[in-house]
Amino acid sequence: MMIGRSKQLFWILPLSLAGLVALMGWWGNVRLRDTIDGQLKAQLTATLNANVTALGIWTTNQTRLATSLAEDPALRTLASKILQSPPATGRNVAPSPELEQFDNDLRLRLPQLGYENAQLVNTNFQVVAVSRVAPGGGGRRPFGTNFPGFNFSGMTNFPRPQFSGMMGNMPVSDAHTNKFAELFTSGEPVMITPFKPDMPAWGRRGRGGFGPPRTNGLRGIFGRPPPSFAGQPRRGDRTLMQVAAPILNQTNNIVGALALIINPDNEFSKILSVQKVGNSGETYAFDQTGLMISHSRFDDQLKDLGLLERTNANSTNVSSALNLRLHDPGGDLTKGFRPNSATPTNLLMSLVASAVEGEETVQLEPSRDYRGVPVVGASLWLPQFGFGVATQMDADEAYRPLHILQGVFVVLILCLLLCATGLFVFSNLTWRRRLGEAELKLKQLGQYTLEEKIGEGGMGVVYRARHALLRRDTAVKLLLPDRADPASVARFEKEVQLTCHLTHPNTIQVYDYGHTPEGIFYYAMEFLRGLNLHELVARYGPQPEGRIVHILAQVCDSLAEAHALGLIHRDIKPANVFLCSRGGVPDCVKVLDFGLVREFRADDLPPKKSARENVVEGTPWFMPPEAIQGSAPIDPRSDLYAVGALGYFLLTGQYIFEAETISEIHAKQLAANPIPPSQRTANPISAEMEQIILRCLEKDAAARPQSAGELKALLLASPAAADWTLSARVAWWNAYANQPVAGIDETGALPSAPMNTVRIELGSRVN
Repeated sequence: MMIGRSKQLFWILPLSLAGLVALMGWWGNVRLRDTIDGQLKAQLTATLNANVTALGIWTTNQTRLATSLAEDPALRTLASKILQSPPATGRNVAPSPELEQFDNDLRLRLPQLGYENAQLVNTNFQVVAVSRVAPGGGGRRPFGTNFPGFNFSGMTNFPRPQFSGMMGNMPVSDAHTNKFAELFTSGEPVMITPFKPDMPAWGRRGRGGFGPPRTNGLRGIFGRPPPSFAGQPRRGDRTLMQVAAPILNQTNNIVGALALIINPDNEFSKILSVQKVGNSGETYAFDQTGLMISHSRFDDQLKDLGLLERTNANSTNVSSALNLRLHDPGGDLTKGFRPNSATPTNLLMSLVASAVEGEETVQLEPSRDYRGVPVVGASLWLPQFGFGVATQMDADEAYRPLHILQGVFVVLILCLLLCATGLFVFSNLTWRRRLGEAELKLKQLGQYTLEEKIGEGGMGVVYRARHALLRRDTAVKLLLPDRADPASVARFEKEVQLTCHLTHPNTIQVYDYGHTPEGIFYYAMEFLRGLNLHELVARYGPQPEGRIVHILAQVCDSLAEAHALGLIHRDIKPANVFLCSRGGVPDCVKVLDFGLVREFRADDLPPKKSARENVVEGTPWFMPPEAIQGSAPIDPRSDLYAVGALGYFLLTGQYIFEAETISEIHAKQLAANPIPPSQRTANPISAEMEQIILRCLEKDAAARPQSAGELKALLLASPAAADWTLSARVAWWNAYANQPVAGIDETGALPSAPMNTVRIELGSRVN
């Protein structure tokens, strides 16, 4: 039987392996996540620091170049004279010789140094002169124009406008005043982060001679728009930077500043894109409002998502620099998410918000970026530059090794679970087939013919069978193969062997037992037609007192024989007491299921309990306190406690205590007194009957009836003992026989199925 058991449970091996793989997967996942987090943190920090360092080197070089140019003796002298000269007035005033010479010098130097434009700014924060390099590094621009996006080349038919008188009225942008004030105060060069330049305002006469940028304004001066203006980037499409150095006069006092215009696309954005993390990584800069001031590597994607506009159907000039707010859109835009009115879209990205607040942070928990894509990254605010820098990469790429490992373990676990399920199904099908074969061979033994399955319990399955020679209905009980361990077989055989010694009419009769050729244990017993007491109460409710006396007296007769032979039933309950009409005797009781029977001899001292005997089994509502507590030996009075609980159930239709868990039942069995039955039912109960039931339920076994015979005598002496007459019994069973076979009526509070037998580990139970 042990071999059969091991074959039956071999499906547990892959199930155990699945659990082990799951545990290893969890451990590996934690360790790999820690490793990846450490590597990511190091990579993100290194990339961010490398880009910040490169940016610092570049800005240092820019300030050195601007300082070197501003300190050039010749240029310094010219600039000082221009800055200290009163502004010229009038529309047709020719540039001064100093302006001409200043222009000639810068036109040669600016392209060599990589600058597009140079401006002279006085200490009143006004631009007094501007020089711009012609396309290709040659040619000349008219002085007095601070419009780097405008091209005057090819306009030889028009007189060169004179703007020097106007320049005194052209203030520095309010956004840059603080930077120039810092320069004039400290005497140190400054960097002005990317900004959008103002376009020229043509065609309106008045103060400054400028109006809003309109085509009509251009026509007002020149008669037609300048031909080279077409094709220039729009006002919102171009970004510039400035580096400014102080201009000193002959007494080394600051009289103004030389501001050099830088195209950030050429160097600033490229520096931030030199080093990146992974294939999806990028580094970008932003100001304190969350406006991106460098280019995103995803500009084309941003246009497709509608975050950036195209200038026209064939143009891609619009970039993310100074056009994109780094807000969290609330969902992944690349996967079709579209914000609605309920989605807040004005919240800064987590990385950007942390840096703006002055925190240097490394975020390894994924958060959404400006596209809504989950990313990890690092960010830092650079107070010396007045902007922040962030490095990020897609979280999906960052944790791809972890996801692959998780996928592998999930597949392994699923495969093992599938294997375990398959083996379990195969095992059950195999044993069911073997059980079917055993049943078939049992039919072929010439003893019993199995006709139909009539029930299945915790220990086995029961068939209605017919003996081949005796021609009588028989119940055959088979021990299920999946419970065929040695302990179960030994218990089954013990039940049969002990029950075979019992011959009382109120005890189930066993005819035969043995093993099939396949090793399946079985035994044959008398076949009964009727219902057990649980079914009786579930279908018909609490029973009259006279009938209960009649039933309990027969239970006492069955137990009296068992007790006389030194046997204790230990599992008297409604499901184990069967009611039938047998041999012309209606309302005949049969006590079933001696599976928990124990031998007992009154003259012996209580033996020392073995480890196995330290486990008490029974049905909680019908177990006496001594069985739960293990404080006293089990004797016949323990069965009488169960008979009292059975009587309480028949009188009231309820168990002696109301509880939801086994521990609650046990606690009340040990400490609580049951409510008198008369208080829990509307049926009449005599005081004598109630006293008998409550006496059986005493906690102290010495206070109970001392034998089954004594209890029977008490029952028969109750006032209602003679109420359940023979004619009443016959009438009830005749009515029962005419009723259609149906399931138990489950109305009321009574459970539809009886409580199962449980095992109590006395050594582990807490009193």
